[in-house]
Amino acid sequence: MDAELLQLLVTREMPYGKYKGLLLADLPGNYLNWFAREGFPSGELGRLLALMHEVDHNGLKPLLEPLRKPR
Repeated sequence: MDAELLQLLVTREMPYGKYKGLLLADLPGNYLNWFAREGFPSGELGRLLALMHEVDHNGLKPLLEPLRKPR
């Protein structure tokens, strides 16, 4: 996994839909599963959503915590 892509998961927001404004790293698993079934969007967003799906599916979300900026 590319460290820069992982950093984007905790800084990039979902640009549209039901979860607009939510960080990609905070998207619920069922939403990511829906994209996996129906197809990820094209481009960078699709690649990031696919990566987040893999992270979530394999139980690796805690690995993203150190990358988050303190609020």
